[in-house]
Amino acid sequence: MKEQYDVAVIGSGLAGLTAANILARSGHKVLLAEQHFQCGGLATAFKRKNGIIFDVSLHGFPVGMIKSCRRYWNQEIAGCIVQLPKIRFDNPQFQLETTFDRSDFTRILVQKFGIAEEKIAAFFDKARSMTHYADTNLTARQLFAEFFPGRMDIVRLLMEPITYANGSTLDDPALTYGIVFSNFMSKGVYTFQGGTDVLIDKMLAELKRNGADVVTQTPVRRILIENGKVQGVVVGGSGEDRQIKTRVVVSNANIKGTVFDLAGQEHFRNEFVEEARSVRLNNSSTQVYVAFKRGFLIDENVCGDLLFTSDAPEFSSEKLLDKHVTSRTFSFYYPKTRPGSDRCYVVSSTNAHYDDWADLPKEDYGSAKSALIEDTFNHLEKYVPNVREHLEYVEAATPRTFARYTEHWQGASFGTKYEGLAVSRGLPREVGGLFHAGSIGIIMSGWLGAVNYGVIAANDADAYLLRN
Repeated sequence: MKEQYDVAVIGSGLAGLTAANILARSGHKVLLAEQHFQCGGLATAFKRKNGIIFDVSLHGFPVGMIKSCRRYWNQEIAGCIVQLPKIRFDNPQFQLETTFDRSDFTRILVQKFGIAEEKIAAFFDKARSMTHYADTNLTARQLFAEFFPGRMDIVRLLMEPITYANGSTLDDPALTYGIVFSNFMSKGVYTFQGGTDVLIDKMLAELKRNGADVVTQTPVRRILIENGKVQGVVVGGSGEDRQIKTRVVVSNANIKGTVFDLAGQEHFRNEFVEEARSVRLNNSSTQVYVAFKRGFLIDENVCGDLLFTSDAPEFSSEKLLDKHVTSRTFSFYYPKTRPGSDRCYVVSSTNAHYDDWADLPKEDYGSAKSALIEDTFNHLEKYVPNVREHLEYVEAATPRTFARYTEHWQGASFGTKYEGLAVSRGLPREVGGLFHAGSIGIIMSGWLGAVNYGVIAANDADAYLLRN
């Protein structure tokens, strides 16, 4: 690390990586500091013996990721993004497969659910028309009641994937659902062919080509602020803590952690501190990672690419968070996902409450993880017969795992609820040169949301540097 930079980016999630790349490409001297030993945040991968590589999180994002990667990264990265054509639902209310785009959802709602095509078109159009200036008092529950009253089966079809993707609920503002829905479910689900580790490696190579300094195992301890402006950061790592001078900080940390841990509430107005304190954290997750023996192939026609499966009689945001799991999403990774591989993987994801796991004693915590794994096998058996016979390796992650590796408050997988967006956007009005980007406010959650929020923060930081 040098002694001085124009910009210090705290954290290397997709928002931090993208902000750093844009600012470095614009000619600014950029430091990207990551506390973990590898970059990517929750968009990352981890390795185990015998060539096993697990992608963390669901491998799905909207088509807009292609355009954003092409524009803010490079064509090589954008060219590796491919569509996942088989998205399946299996629950007590319906079983179906879809390509996850507007035309196919329209077909399904007409043929399987008996809804008039004009009503479906009106719903899609209203969802697509929603912006940040929309009525925040209208909830997603009320939006569904307006178009599909009493049809909890339709709510499940159109709401459940969004809840898994960013933690939104029926009682969140409808605009937070509408914006994500119209982006995520308009033209299908996509993934990065080659694996998340390859994606992050390509991003790091591009960052270095653009002149950014990237350091890992280097936590930022404190943002230095004097006279209402950013002056630098204090970073840790090997040896003693160091002070690095910088005029701008872009924090990719949790917004509450940014305000209270990194900056310190004494640098903000009392009213702003109270707004930040009242921001609600979003939920966390549990995941079970399953690697099969080399050469064993999962039947794509049975499992598809993403499988939303549940035993619950109907959709419930609360049940999706219950420690006694009734609903989960299976991500199936075939050899085509990682060209050259002959191994299949499954990642099982469930939304979860941090408090259900936070204070478990060591023995109880281990038992709970083992029970989670066994329950996952019992459900997976329906789609992959004799699953245990073909197993090579299994591991589980909990909200405590995500808190440990990301340092997000309560292991929040999706940042905060919608009110966190105003606090995030308000940071530079409180402290000159302090910006935030990351998974927040549901709208900016998920892979595409994080990338695009990195773009917004980078543009704001660039304008600040030009003015000051």
